[in-house]
Amino acid sequence: MSAEDTRFMALALSLGRRGQGACWPNPAVGCVLVRAGRVVGRGWTQPGGRPHAETMALAQAGDKARGATAYVTLEPCAHHGETPPCCDALIAAGVARVVAPVQDSDARVAGQGFQALRAQSIAVTTGVLAEDAARDHAGFFLRTEQGRPLVTLKLASSFDGRIATATGQSQWITGPQARRVVHAMRARHDAVMVGAGTARADDPSLTVRDLGIARQPVRVVVSRHLDLPLLGQLARSARDIPLWLCHGEGCDAERLKAWQGLGAKLFSCPLRGGQVNPTAVLAALGEAGLTRVFCEGGSALAASLLATDLVDELVGFTAGLTIGGDGLPAIGALGLDKLAYAPRFELVESRVVGTDILHRWRRAL
Repeated sequence: MSAEDTRFMALALSLGRRGQGACWPNPAVGCVLVRAGRVVGRGWTQPGGRPHAETMALAQAGDKARGATAYVTLEPCAHHGETPPCCDALIAAGVARVVAPVQDSDARVAGQGFQALRAQSIAVTTGVLAEDAARDHAGFFLRTEQGRPLVTLKLASSFDGRIATATGQSQWITGPQARRVVHAMRARHDAVMVGAGTARADDPSLTVRDLGIARQPVRVVVSRHLDLPLLGQLARSARDIPLWLCHGEGCDAERLKAWQGLGAKLFSCPLRGGQVNPTAVLAALGEAGLTRVFCEGGSALAASLLATDLVDELVGFTAGLTIGGDGLPAIGALGLDKLAYAPRFELVESRVVGTDILHRWRRAL
């Protein structure tokens, strides 16, 4: 792999990330067209999933695409959906070479895009920044391969790992700078998810604020009995911003009717150990098209996701205060009797954010 290929693929990946959280169920792809060492076209997957990154870049390049190299962060699609295949568009534009780090895991593509390009004598190079691309597309790959979205679990806690006092007070443990970073993280996910306890205690809106974001993530609440406030912020905004409720089977018919009337989308999920089965929740969300979910607790939901090995990334904000043992722990009981059974993650970064510390961890690929 040449230094030029690495440089332009890094640019394409950075462009692709602009679409994260806005283009599900499609992958957030970036594309850069380069001719004679100069960028002649750039694009990324647009909100709602279309136009695709290649289409945007080709439109910008025009005739300059002929003979160019296309750096695309995922194998160009080869199937007819709402738009023609991107590999056909690249062929028609006369590109000489395509550089793509990884193959698409969607069965409708899965190597066919590369095959179509090579059949037209277009050189194809793979593997450039493949690990970075696999990270960026992890949610899309999880959905196509396992039927579930990627899960980022965010916890904002005191130095001693508490998310509220014994009386339930939790606003605010972390400072305004940390909360602003959280809003930026929400914006890069398809959905924000909380448990019923958090929804009742905090009456959150779960929206992205003060960042100029027009397209809001889906709000997901996991509630076995749907015993959520019908006059709260989530209920009042359900018709304007998507609200999905994952409830237990056999839920009260009047509550179901009430939330449907407010505009919420309902998902009936089986129980496990007396609680809504988190595996079933994520399967339902994946089937509905979500690829990236940002979970903000509370402690019971966090524990259930960790116990079933469904957390792909951990984001922690630790504040410089202590609450004590009578406070609410960030993560509920896991029932571990040996450290060998404890979920472990690799540290990705740690940095100071205002008066707090951000630390991010992820499972190894």
